[in-house]
Amino acid sequence: MTQGKLLEFLEDMGISMSAGHLSNLLIKNQSGFETEKSEIYEAGLLSSPWQHFDQTGAPVGGVNYTTNVVCNPLDTVYFTTAKKDRLSVLQGLLDRRELEFIINQETFSLLETLHIPDKWKKSLELLPQETVLNSIEFNGLLDRDLPLLGPQMRQRIKDAAAIAFDHQQTDWPVIKTLLCDDAPTFKLLTDNLALCWVHEGRDYKKLTPKVNDHQQLLEQFLDDFWDYYRELLAYRDALTISTAHRLRSEFSRLFDTQSGDQQLDERKRLTATKISELLLVLDHPELPLHNNPAELAARTMVRRRHISYGTQTTEGTASWDTFMSLVATTRKLGLSFFEYVRDRISQTRNIPSLATIIDDRSSINSLGWSWQLS
Repeated sequence: MTQGKLLEFLEDMGISMSAGHLSNLLIKNQSGFETEKSEIYEAGLLSSPWQHFDQTGAPVGGVNYTTNVVCNPLDTVYFTTAKKDRLSVLQGLLDRRELEFIINQETFSLLETLHIPDKWKKSLELLPQETVLNSIEFNGLLDRDLPLLGPQMRQRIKDAAAIAFDHQQTDWPVIKTLLCDDAPTFKLLTDNLALCWVHEGRDYKKLTPKVNDHQQLLEQFLDDFWDYYRELLAYRDALTISTAHRLRSEFSRLFDTQSGDQQLDERKRLTATKISELLLVLDHPELPLHNNPAELAARTMVRRRHISYGTQTTEGTASWDTFMSLVATTRKLGLSFFEYVRDRISQTRNIPSLATIIDDRSSINSLGWSWQLS
C-alpha cells in the first residue's frame, strides 16, 4: 500500500495526518526493528551453511539500485545496494560491515582463478602479507606500488583480497555455499556454488529450433532433463553411494552426448561445464535443487515496486528492507506479523526474539548435517 493510500485510510478513520509526519513514522526511529533484522540475519546464517540468493532492480530516488535476497527455510533478509558488483554483494553478506582486505595464500589462489597476469602477482608478493587493511589503506597501497594497474585488474585484485579476508574473519558468519544462478558476480564469494536446476532448464526452453527433427530432439531432451531432475529429488530421500555414482555417469551421458542439433548441443556443452555446481547435491543432499524461495522473495519486492515505484531516499530504502525482512521471516516462523509488531511496540515481549526462535528450530532440524559429517 502506498503512503497516499495509507493517508486516505487514516482520513476515513477520522485521523488527520500530514504526508511528512506519516513518512517519519514509517522510516524514522526504527532502530529496534533494525537491530532485530540484524539479529535474524546472523541467526539465519548460523542456522545453515547454505543460503538461497537472488537480486532484483530497485529504483531509489529515480536511480537504479539492486535489492538482494538471502534466505533459507527459517528466515529471509533483504538488503539494497547502489551497485550489483561482487564487492557490494560481499558487503551485504557481511551485514554492511566495512570491507577489509588481506594478501595471503588464498588471495593468490583467487587471483589465479581471476586470470591476473604474473607480473601483477609478483608485484603483490612485495606488499605486506597477512596484514589486514581497510579500504583506504589498501587502495593507497595499490596507488603507491602498482600505479600502472588498470581498472579491471585493480577491481579483481580488490575482489580477491576482500574475499580472502572474509573467509578468514570470525566476527560474522561465513556462508559456505550460495544457491543461486550462474551470474559471474556470485562466483568465488563462497567455497561452493550450487546452481538452480529450474533456472538451467529455462535456458533450454529459450531454444527455438526451426526444423521439425530438431524440435523433436529438443522435446525428447527436455523429457530426459526433467526425468533426471526427478531422479535427483529421489536421491535426496534415499541416499546410497552407488546411486550417486550412477547419477554422475548419467549426467555425463545426458549432457555430453551429441544430438545432431548444433544449437542444442552448444547449450548442453555449457551445462556440462557446471557439473560440480549442479551436482553438489550429491555431496550435500539437504541442498534444494532450485532457487525458487529467493526468486519468489525477489518477486515480492518487484510487486511492491510496481505499486509505489520504489523508494525516494536511502533511509526509506533501509526501512523498506527491514520490514520486508521481518514480514517474510515471521511468516516462515508461523507468526502473525501484526501480533509481532504490536508485541514490540507495546514492549510486552510475549513473542521471543526471532533470532532465538531460529536458533531453537535449527537445533532441532539441522539444515547442514552433511557439512557436520565432513
